[in-house]
Amino acid sequence: MKITAAITAVGGYVPEYVLTNKELETIVDTTDQWILERTGISERRILKGDRASSDMATEAVKDLLSKRPDIDILDIELIICATVSPDHVHPATANIIADKVGAKNAWGFDVNAACCSFLFSLQTGAKFIESGTHKKVLVVGADKMSCRLDYEDRNTCILFGDGAAVVLLEPNEEGLGILDAELHSDGSGLKFLNQKAGGSKVHTSLETVQNREHFIYQDGKTVFKHAVKGMADVTLSVMAKNNLTGEDIAFLVPHQANNRIISATAERAGLAPEKVMVNIHRYGNTTSATIPLCLWDWEKQLKKGDNLMLAAFGGGFTWGAIWVKWAY
Repeated sequence: MKITAAITAVGGYVPEYVLTNKELETIVDTTDQWILERTGISERRILKGDRASSDMATEAVKDLLSKRPDIDILDIELIICATVSPDHVHPATANIIADKVGAKNAWGFDVNAACCSFLFSLQTGAKFIESGTHKKVLVVGADKMSCRLDYEDRNTCILFGDGAAVVLLEPNEEGLGILDAELHSDGSGLKFLNQKAGGSKVHTSLETVQNREHFIYQDGKTVFKHAVKGMADVTLSVMAKNNLTGEDIAFLVPHQANNRIISATAERAGLAPEKVMVNIHRYGNTTSATIPLCLWDWEKQLKKGDNLMLAAFGGGFTWGAIWVKWAY
């Protein structure tokens, strides 16, 4: 029997502090109505103090393990951390998470594919399960986007929030789990969505800090156009390859970047609004964490055998979709 990688548990964490649109009105030239109409976001969570992405991820892993008392943390063999806001340039945040949760037998690494980081990480983790070399893999999506934001730029600071969520992958022989995926990248999208400084191309200096080059830059109109097409096209492609229609799908699990992008993707896939997971109004865009946070929020509504379509678009450009048959 073919081994597939099934999601067998989900954990999540969002910070306590809630940054509302009303509070943003006092920080930058914007309004609650303007933000809601263009993005669908009402509030987002912000991680205060010197806490980092690994701290949120650690809480998410603890939440997952609390639901699976049959699993010892020493059973975890691999941790993949999807993030664009690692604790440090190196070592990998996955290694720090492993240390904080006591996963002494796990190795790990980070994946950065912008807002597609979780999908790329999930597909990577699945291959370790499918190969038979690993039986318990944690795939974490964690981002402290507030540390990447210029709160003088109303085009970006309204969009993002902080959060983390994690899934456990285990072998399955019932035909459940990750059944198909289509992932893409196009580096020519660099100029439309990036963080200019902080890497080897433009290294950190007093000048880059003074020029505010360590914050997110986004050409919103161009990114929106590519995101609408990319997310919808790849979702339809995976559905068509597997003879799936909107009626076969229990839920679309889209990256939470913009409510209009989500709606356009769902409409093209023939999915009614009640079949679309949306929590952008509460969390904003948490980048690598959006899709697993949706699974965390909807976990109790999911049934064994449900067909889920996970879809995302991110800077780079990156985009992709994964077909998951829910395993519990």
